[in-house]
Amino acid sequence: MSLFAITRYLGEEKVEERSVSSTRADQILKKLHADAEARIKQRGGQHEKSQQQKSKDQSVEEFEEKVKGQIKESLDGSHHKSGQKSKARKRQDTDSDDEVIPVKKNKKVIDSSPSQRGEGGKNDRRLPESDSESTGNKDERLTMSQSTSSGVDIVNSERKLKDESRTLSESEEDGKVADESVEMGDGQEGTYDCGGFTVLGNYKTKTTEKVSRVLPDWLASPNVIASDLKQKTSLVSDFKGLDPDILSSLKECQIEYFFPVQMQVIPEVLSTVRHGFVLGSAGLRPPDICVSAPTGSGKTLAYVLPIVQTLKHRVLRRIRALVVLPVQDLAVQVHRVFLQYTKGTNLKVGLVYGQKQFSVEQHALVKQRLGGFESKVDIVVATPGRLVDHINKTPGFSLSDLRFLVIDEADRIMEHVKQDWLSHVENAVFREGRAAPSSLNVYNSMKHQMPLQKLLFSATLSQNPEKLQQLNLFQPKLFTSVVDSQPLSKSPLADSTQRRDAEGQGRQNEQAGEVKGQFVGKYTTPLGLEEYTVEVEPSEKPLVILHFLHNLKYRHILCFTNSVESTHRLYHLIRLFGNIEVAEITANLLASRRSKVLRKFQNGDIDILICSDAMARGMDIENVEFVISYDPPPYIKTYIHRVGRTARAGKEGTALTLLQKKEFHHFKTMTKEASKISIGKFKVNSTDLEGLMEDYQAALHQLPQVLKNEKFPKR
Repeated sequence: MSLFAITRYLGEEKVEERSVSSTRADQILKKLHADAEARIKQRGGQHEKSQQQKSKDQSVEEFEEKVKGQIKESLDGSHHKSGQKSKARKRQDTDSDDEVIPVKKNKKVIDSSPSQRGEGGKNDRRLPESDSESTGNKDERLTMSQSTSSGVDIVNSERKLKDESRTLSESEEDGKVADESVEMGDGQEGTYDCGGFTVLGNYKTKTTEKVSRVLPDWLASPNVIASDLKQKTSLVSDFKGLDPDILSSLKECQIEYFFPVQMQVIPEVLSTVRHGFVLGSAGLRPPDICVSAPTGSGKTLAYVLPIVQTLKHRVLRRIRALVVLPVQDLAVQVHRVFLQYTKGTNLKVGLVYGQKQFSVEQHALVKQRLGGFESKVDIVVATPGRLVDHINKTPGFSLSDLRFLVIDEADRIMEHVKQDWLSHVENAVFREGRAAPSSLNVYNSMKHQMPLQKLLFSATLSQNPEKLQQLNLFQPKLFTSVVDSQPLSKSPLADSTQRRDAEGQGRQNEQAGEVKGQFVGKYTTPLGLEEYTVEVEPSEKPLVILHFLHNLKYRHILCFTNSVESTHRLYHLIRLFGNIEVAEITANLLASRRSKVLRKFQNGDIDILICSDAMARGMDIENVEFVISYDPPPYIKTYIHRVGRTARAGKEGTALTLLQKKEFHHFKTMTKEASKISIGKFKVNSTDLEGLMEDYQAALHQLPQVLKNEKFPKR
């Protein structure tokens, strides 16, 4: 086609003159075709061949059309008689190819050298021009100049074709590497986000597999306890191993069924003392026991009953059992439970918690005789700090006959291990002729010595073996609860999405109990608990609490704050609003005053009890129907213990957490650690709060003066 166009304009003679140049261009095009076909054969895969063949054919066709267009237009310019028009056409052609050829108009010299192509004047042609020459000679010289310029264009086009063919081959190699990268990226195309950065192109990093934790076998393979406290299948009257007087005490407390944790832990502890508490099982040291179960699942009775059953037949009065608790209120509560089940026996229970004078506690623990000192108690309930004081400063306070060491709220107690209270206890136990346990051999097996068995209980037992190692456990056994399924909320707020999430979470928890190597009982909550979040603005928090009290008529509420100041301020604000019985409990309140407030709350005389996290751990408060977190809990353990104040002993309860919009992310991340992904949302509209606004503003106006009068009381 190109040869036909040239013949049409110049005739056969002029075509022959330029046949050499066109032949060279055709040779280059053929070579490009051959190189392209060779590269196609080298590449594997039918899909890649077709795609690259198409792109290369298009590229070669474009180069071919460009060269032919340059030849055609350069030859077309030779038929113009006006040199000025010919030069203008050359300038347009070179500009279209992104090449600049300076053409200087001079009387004696016409410069057509391609200076931008870097030829360095090698192809310059200078044609003399005189006034005596005829017009025909001028045209002939112009034709020669144009043909020379077209020849230069052809040579430069050839060089450009070579350069672009080389660039094409390099781009094909890059495309091959890129294709390999695409294959490594699993065929992903476009852009995607990686760690907050947008990755361009078809490159994708491979996700590394998560390394599974390697836990000790006793943590990885626990004894799973059912968490449904409503399954009344274990009658107290049918239980074997407890004396009739203990069964009668249970009946007196209206306990007819044992909870799952009690059904498994009590027989396990009793099996280690079936030959007497002086010796272990067949003379061997019994294993230590760890229990991780939801709050309100009966963990206290799980160690009170077997200890009372074991020690009620003792002959001499010695300290045989020591129960350590982190706070004073818990110590008082456990002491009360021991007193209930030691009625009718000779067992005496002592309380060491720091609320009484040190000399009074010493007199209650030890009495002096002519031959020395004698213990007045069999069981001691204590807090760590006060216990160490008595070990070091009370004469005659001996733990050399200790058989059971119970550590309740073990995760909190482990924080106090750094205070070295455990080493003080162990040093007090293994002295006065009692040897510390050592390796089992023939010589040691001939010695009959009393073992020290440790019993750990917690709702949030740590899975860190390094922390548990600080407790010096011996062949421990773990009993843990796994929530089989999330309760389907009966509230109209629980929509179908929440129910589907709850069912899916239940299946995940069921599978979690079957996966070996994973710690399945880290955080557990009561099965009858319903959990919700409420989105509020900071200024609306007190109004939302008043909305629950006045509009929704909620009662028996336990409300938690993060500080003593917030507790006191909210207490006065609700009191100034009126028509609600409200009280507060903080760590600054005396123990006698706290006990009085708790009794009034349990009797229903107080509608809402504002408290700090001092009441969050282990406290068994009856008739709590709602737990409201006025301030969001900072840690997951705090949240677990807060919501555990309701839905205890198989009952139902509701937990509400007030959150600002910016706090939802942290709360969801925190609760995800406890496998809680289906917490519902409780919505409070602004219209619900309008009716309370006038009285609330009046109470808010009086609050500063009330707080000021407390700070500076009148004389």
